[in-house]
Amino acid sequence: MLNRRYLRIKAFQSLYAYWQSDNASAARIEKELFNGVERTYDLYLSLLLVFGELRHVAELIQEERKKKRLPTAEDLAPNLRFVDNPVLRTLAQSDRLRIECEKRKISWVGNHELFTTLYRELESNELFVAYLQESPKSFKRDQGFILQLFTEVIANYEDLQEVYEGRSITWLEDLDLAASLVKRTIEQMREVDSADLAMEELIRDPKEDNDFISALFRKTIAFGEEHEKAISERSANWESDRIALSDMILMQMALTEVRIFDQIPVKVTLNEYIEIAKAYSTPKSKNFINGVLDKLFIEMRADGRIRKVGRGLLES
Repeated sequence: MLNRRYLRIKAFQSLYAYWQSDNASAARIEKELFNGVERTYDLYLSLLLVFGELRHVAELIQEERKKKRLPTAEDLAPNLRFVDNPVLRTLAQSDRLRIECEKRKISWVGNHELFTTLYRELESNELFVAYLQESPKSFKRDQGFILQLFTEVIANYEDLQEVYEGRSITWLEDLDLAASLVKRTIEQMREVDSADLAMEELIRDPKEDNDFISALFRKTIAFGEEHEKAISERSANWESDRIALSDMILMQMALTEVRIFDQIPVKVTLNEYIEIAKAYSTPKSKNFINGVLDKLFIEMRADGRIRKVGRGLLES
């Protein structure tokens, strides 16, 4: 199963497209929603493969330098901190990642020069040079370096982005979401994890993901008029047409989610949509959304529209 926040964001984007269009087809947009999830998952996997490509290139270059006619001492005894980085090694050697990519026909075959160029640029990068010289070593620092390398260099590498754009014009639209999934994968790695345990979240059930976003997408539309009216009535001094469309959609999604998913805690739903609002709406949206939803959740609990099941959920 993919990260639920990612799925909520994809549903939000599709609902925005639906309500922004005068004659949009919900069925067509829902189909594109499913396709978009799969495209972004493929993009996520391909970004994970980048680490293995860079490690492989680094090893090849180090071996080539040893064979020079007049190798230097550094050529003969290269600094191995990058290729031995445990997070990098886990990403490069994961059988689970390899199998998942083979199944979905994702690879970087034919792009050796791209990663050779990137690695040679890394060798003069201040972040990279400083890391190689650091002492003592620690897993936390190794993890932090790979995360920083990804967010500051790899994800912003223009030649890499051009490859994605050449494959599909929609890839770049989802790059930020895919990059956030990669960051989450790196952040969740632990020193004691095996390669496959670290990649455990690659195992997903597309049906489970699709069921979640389909129900959220369809029911948000179905409850649209009811929820818009409720939001407008609890938004002091704000007519519904003055509320930002992004805010209105996020609140409608939150109201829908607490009603139809009886095993997701109300607090989780509230926090998730406030976090999404921080990234996709106005600076003041989080406080506005929080205030309106707080009022409505209290009313919905009281009239029975919110019914949670399971231990610890009844009072959440």
